[in-house]
Formats: sequence, structure tokens, C-alpha cells
Amino acid sequence: MTTKFFDRLSNDLSQLLEDPTDYNVTIEIGEAPNNQIFKVHSYILQSRSPYFKNKINETPFNDDHIKVLTMPNTNISIKILNVIIKYIYGGLISLEKLENSTIFDLLIASNELELDELVEHLQTYLVNNCGVSWLRLKFDQIYQISYQVKNLEIIRDFYNDIIAKHPNTIFESENFYSLPEDALISILKQDDLRLEEGKIWEFVIKWGKAKSPMLPTNLNEWTSDNFLTLKETLKGCLPHIRYFSISNEDVVEKIFPYHQILEPKLFLDINSKIMAPNKQITSIVLPPRNTLNTKFPIRNIPIDLPSNIITNEHALEISSWIDKKESSYIENYPYEFKLLVRGSRDGFDVETIYNICDKVANTVIILKVEGTGEILGGYNPLEWNSNKNQTKCTKDSFVFSLKTANMKNSILSRVRNFSHAIYNHTPSLRLSFSCVLVLKGNLKTEKECYCTESKTYTRSIRSEEFIRSKVFRPKSPIPFFSVEEYEVFKILPRNDLN
Repeated sequence: MTTKFFDRLSNDLSQLLEDPTDYNVTIEIGEAPNNQIFKVHSYILQSRSPYFKNKINETPFNDDHIKVLTMPNTNISIKILNVIIKYIYGGLISLEKLENSTIFDLLIASNELELDELVEHLQTYLVNNCGVSWLRLKFDQIYQISYQVKNLEIIRDFYNDIIAKHPNTIFESENFYSLPEDALISILKQDDLRLEEGKIWEFVIKWGKAKSPMLPTNLNEWTSDNFLTLKETLKGCLPHIRYFSISNEDVVEKIFPYHQILEPKLFLDINSKIMAPNKQITSIVLPPRNTLNTKFPIRNIPIDLPSNIITNEHALEISSWIDKKESSYIENYPYEFKLLVRGSRDGFDVETIYNICDKVANTVIILKVEGTGEILGGYNPLEWNSNKNQTKCTKDSFVFSLKTANMKNSILSRVRNFSHAIYNHTPSLRLSFSCVLVLKGNLKTEKECYCTESKTYTRSIRSEEFIRSKVFRPKSPIPFFSVEEYEVFKILPRNDLN
């Protein structure tokens, strides 16, 4: 029997890093004066990392018989490289005190340095409950990266499993049209994708048209060359559509208009199956998706969101804030958003909100700001009252600014001074969440809405240029705004979750 003394070996090599006797390589990272130099040994680096082996072999010795390596302009930070060098020497790594974003940066750096063992371990760590919530919160961003960077199969499979069960997380995402082709093909290959084949075809067509923005908007204006362009764009995706699982109605309504992008023999066989279902065909018939006829729990069915402003992704984010979740919902739709008021339908006066929402609790107000495209809003768990002028107390209200194409991340601001959370000022036609979000008069024509800093809520929901600081700039003008559209929703627990 062979006895292995790995602990002692790891400790001794780690000590060698602390006291780098006879080092013959330096690794320089960062910019002066905040740069750092690691003194290391070529034989250890070469035996542990193919990346460093190549770099060392390519680098000549200087006059001091030292090989000087300079880290390229990558995302590897001094902190990350320090963790990696300690791993290379001692085979030890501690992740418990690192944030999930740092662990992911460590993963990308480990992959770049060809540390396969560490790449696998870090992915497994993130998907095995330790970083699951963070991965779901960063779905759009990390899923894209998993296809742009090689060797992230574990994270890629994690996301593909979510997509198979809840396809709207990707198909209805604002980032769907920027999805890499190999990512879309990987989704289309999944036998357990829970989406009707006709819907899948529609999304693929939309993706292809987005990749070819020069195509006419009106299909009646398309030429043969236009269809050829779309066919070429989708040539990697089309073989993975389950054409013979598409309903006859969808074939007529969705396939026929684009039949020119299909091979003539395939289109003929699709028609044959409609007219003579038992007739033999020569085209490849992919099997129906495993879950096509399976009845799934209703709790995972997306809500039918009656909004002209926000997306289902926004609704999930607001729902998670209502439930005070640390990360956004991605698989569950706990609430129904029942539309009560819409400016373009019911009028833009604040008085209209009070009249329609009188005695209604648990409401969300959504505003699209004129000129900037910002989406602002607030949640009031209490009843609005059309006959009173009062300040209301609650610990559960919040205001927010939602992520848009021009805004990278949403902003959440929770109430902290509970006694002044909501201002119900009917006589002055004012409705507000302290001074953080104030709505007044006619929201479209009078331009009297504004946001300021306030100690009542945790933070401002607009950038500094659009707010007034009562503390630092008390006499500065208030940047008033009007709204392009607004909506008020009653938030109801889903009655189909039992």
C-alpha cells in the first residue's frame, strides 16, 4: 500500500511561495504604483499550468537570470492572481469568504490560465446551491458568457436545464436577439424544451430577422433574395425544428409565409403530412419533445402581463421585492398584475388614480418618463383614499427604477422612516412616496413630477442630474418631468397555485 503525505507536501510548497528561495520567474500585474510582483519558480508553474509553461518557454532570461512575465491586459486582478498562485503551489483554495462575483471572475481567470481542475471545481461550487441564486439573478449576462468562453459546460448545462423547464426566461428576455447562434442551437436540440413547436419556430424566425436588420419590415415586400438571406442566417437552426410536431393550423399560419427558407422536399413533406398523415415521407422526422403533451404545474406558467411599459422580467423583479427576496424570481410567478389605470386609456390626472384606486391596497404605480425612457415606480401596500389628506405609515413600501436598454441595473429603494412612507394628498392632487417620487397634477401636460433625496427611503431612484439634494444643494432647481405613459396595477396572489 502506498502512503500519501499530501498535506505535508502542500504545506511545504506553500512555504516555498512565502519564502521564494531560488526563484527564477517574476510575474508582474497591475499598474504602478499599485502593481504587484510575484516571485515564483518555473518548474512549479510549468508543471501545473499549460498557459504558464508556454509563457515561460517563450520568455528569455534577463541579465539577472530571471524570466519576467507580464500579465496581458485581461480581467485578472491582483486579488484573483494571488488566489491562483496559492492554488498552484499548495493545491488549496478557500471560497467561503469570497463573493459569488469574485468566484466567477476566478473561474474565468482559471480557464484562461488552463487550470482545468480548478475550472471544474468552481463551476460545480456555483451550481451546487452555493451560488445558484446569484447565477439566476445574473442569468442574461452569465448565460451569454458561458457560450463566449470555452470549458464552461457545467454552468451552460445548468442554464439549459432552467431554459428547458421555463423557456420564457430566455425567449422573452430583452437579450434573446443577441443570443449567439451556438447557444440558440443548443436550446433547440433539447428534447425536454417545454414550448410548443409553433412558438419555437416563431422565436427562431424573429431571432433570424434580428440578425439581418436590413430585411424589410413588411413581409409582402420581401424578394427571393430576402428569403435567401434569412435562410442563410438560420441554416444552423432550421435542422433542429421538429416540423412534424407543429399543428396544422400553425403550419398554415406560421410556416407557409416563410416556406421559401425551407428545402423544397421538406416543405412538400410537411404539406403531405397535413393532407395524408399516413403517407410515407423521406424527410428526417425528429421525435416530438418529451414534454410536449405533459401537463405542468400551473405555478410555473408565466403571467399574462397587461402592460405597455414593463416586461415579465420586470414583473418578476417587482414580485421578488414585494416578497423581500434577496434575488429576483426566475422560475415562479407568484402574483397577478391586474391593470387598474392606464394614462392613455383613462387619463393622466392624479385625481383619476385616486378615483379608480379608492380603497384599493397593494398597488404598483409604473411610469415611463417623457424624454429619457426611464421606468420609475412605487409599491404601496396600503389603501389609497380619495377623500383624505394624510401621511401613511408602512414598513413595506418601496420605490424603484427598472432596468432598460439605457440603464444597466434596476434600483430599489425601501422605506426606512415608516411613519412618512406614503403621502395621500387628494386636495392638492398629489400622490407621493415621501419626496423620493412625487406625482402631481396632470402627469403628461403639467410637468410637475419630481424626485429628490430623502431620509425616508434608502436611496434615490434617479441619477444625480435628475434629482435635487435637500442637504447638499437645497436651493438648486428641481428637475421636473412629465410622463409618456403610466399604469397602476393591483397585485394579487395567483389563485392558480394550489
